[in-house]
Amino acid sequence: MTPSRVVAGVCLIIPFVALMWVGSYSRTSPALIGIPFFYWYQLAWVPVASLLTYTAYVLVRREERARKGGGAR
Repeated sequence: MTPSRVVAGVCLIIPFVALMWVGSYSRTSPALIGIPFFYWYQLAWVPVASLLTYTAYVLVRREERARKGGGAR
């Protein structure tokens, strides 16, 4: 297992752990523009999870290209 694959795995596991640990966000305060914390916390993870998934993809893709000798895109 290469370091970039480990980092990619960590990028993929972070949102999973953050959203499966319901006790950390199962409350209503602090509210953000009238939206209870429970909802805006989950919605905030949508772009964060997307960014982390993209980061994992780029890391793995870069490693695969390097392994193949930098072939065509």
